[in-house]
Amino acid sequence: MGFVTPLKWRNIIYLTLTHVIVLTWLGSYLFMGRLPKWQTLIYSFLMYEMGSLGVTAGVHRYWTHRSYTANLPLQWVLAIWFSMSGQNTIKDWVRDHRVHHKFSETSADPHDATRGFFFAHVGWLMMMKHPDVIREGRKVAMNDIINDPLVQFHTKYFNVFKLVFCFILPILTPPLLWAESWDQAMLCRFFVAFVAILHTAWAVNSFAHIWGNRPYDPNINPADNWMVSAFTMGEGWHNYHHTFPWDYKTSELPYFINVTTLVLDTFAIIGWVQNTKQASPEVVETTKARKKQFAPIGSEH
Repeated sequence: MGFVTPLKWRNIIYLTLTHVIVLTWLGSYLFMGRLPKWQTLIYSFLMYEMGSLGVTAGVHRYWTHRSYTANLPLQWVLAIWFSMSGQNTIKDWVRDHRVHHKFSETSADPHDATRGFFFAHVGWLMMMKHPDVIREGRKVAMNDIINDPLVQFHTKYFNVFKLVFCFILPILTPPLLWAESWDQAMLCRFFVAFVAILHTAWAVNSFAHIWGNRPYDPNINPADNWMVSAFTMGEGWHNYHHTFPWDYKTSELPYFINVTTLVLDTFAIIGWVQNTKQASPEVVETTKARKKQFAPIGSEH
């Protein structure tokens, strides 16, 4: 008999209520023709961008893969931006993602896409982890994270960071600075800059592990999906990323639907980003040729 996954009812209730409330609220506002002020829309978009960058440039490309070096001011910026995304701690995120790369599409993968789209997208957060995920999570290399004082401080005061930067400040700002209504401020925060960030992050685990092209390694599930990249600021070039996980660009073409790389290169100009790692064109072509030798015909599409 296979592993029967116990459900996490607290997570199920929390995620379900969040979506029901937000969608009901949004629908009623659109039906009544009530729209937020233009300042609130711009502000919500900026919240979305910063929260997304906290995930893509911060916890993913920097802390998980160490694909570049960030100075201390940028590390704090990334930690605050990540707090705005409404996800879990940096430590937990890094651990799960390193295990995901090492055991992708196996029982040790936290969001194994072979268990179906829903599981890979959000279902894995609604269930207890498979014993293999827990076992490998205890063994995966985490010394750099454990010995990182900023990460440890952020983990210790994680609930404060999340409460302040994900909810309190984003909700307080519109009413206090340009007299937005409180309900509109809350709606824009929860829908545009919270639920949207969660779904775009989850889309990398689901859409980009099922649909897309596989030009670099046709033997793996992760695929290059330009639509996912458009919503995730460049994280959708997933076949490339799983083939060259240490490349800070996460894609062969640095600026093609890849806002995160543009932001990192901008920080590099002022010296906040250094020592970027990237695969040379020769390494890319050699790897592609080697991987395709063992691929079924047509599997790259």
